[in-house]
Amino acid sequence: MGPVPARRLAIRRCGDYHICSPAPSRPDQAKAANIRVAWITPSPVEKAKEGPAIEGYNQTLERYSAGVEQLAAANGGRFVDQFHPFVAAIDKARGANAKNRIGGGDAVHPGPPGQAVMAWAILKGLNFPRLVSNVEIDAAQPKAVASGKCQIAELVAKDGGVAFQRTDEALPFFSVEADKINEWAPVREELNQYGLKVTGLKPGKYELRLNRTKVADYSAEEFAAGVDLTRPALAAGPVAEQVNAVWIAVKAKNSYYHDRVFRGIVLAQVSIPDFLGVKLDPAEIEAKRQSAMAERMAKLPELDAAIRQALAPRSHRVEIVLAN
Repeated sequence: MGPVPARRLAIRRCGDYHICSPAPSRPDQAKAANIRVAWITPSPVEKAKEGPAIEGYNQTLERYSAGVEQLAAANGGRFVDQFHPFVAAIDKARGANAKNRIGGGDAVHPGPPGQAVMAWAILKGLNFPRLVSNVEIDAAQPKAVASGKCQIAELVAKDGGVAFQRTDEALPFFSVEADKINEWAPVREELNQYGLKVTGLKPGKYELRLNRTKVADYSAEEFAAGVDLTRPALAAGPVAEQVNAVWIAVKAKNSYYHDRVFRGIVLAQVSIPDFLGVKLDPAEIEAKRQSAMAERMAKLPELDAAIRQALAPRSHRVEIVLAN
């Protein structure tokens, strides 16, 4: 493969890494700036034509991806491949039905399902922590045997099972708009390990309730083996309600920045029809632009605070009781 085309350097912060995509015209400039960089491949196109996903322009993108990997190795950066996991998901869907299309957008610009695949592959490549929290309870005692990233309190026996307060340090998350992608890639479960294990229960079927809302049924054997609460917790109850509040706050900030700052100022072009007979001084226009930018950017801390408030850990009551 020849040299990667010279493109504008875009660097974004993600955890302990800065992300370079597309490749910079001077691959050494990030290293010279003494920052850690993750080099990320492009996402594939999802063509309408039937056949293997790799055929066509994706063959070019695969060669481009190989060049990104070479640049990462040459510059001591982390290489993250989102291209091949996305291609594998496309092929899996086409293997089930040749007409399946999973991205949710157009061939080049994926919608929420395709964006979820991209985020999944990138976060895995950056060693994003997959554990939300977990807890193990011995119902026969009753007592908490182990916990990770959560606090357990007020543990008592209840209706043949147990009840306790659980305060998680993190939340599971998955966008409802992207749910269909889980049929073709384990996006939701791999990044949301939200565990509960309960031993010492008598044989039978049990209801799992979160703040009195029933979210699932499990047998004593299933509880003893450990269950993943991600799907039921995101479907109903206090966790789902908090996650929805976080998502609303995040979208409010994104919409504000996109509409009022990016489109409203960065992309805005002043064009006044000559028949109005109005002339504006370019210096005056720029001064007003800068003033508007400062004014609108001043609102972002308020929107960030709303997200942090929605994210604040909340305690909820977990009840595991014999099903009627």
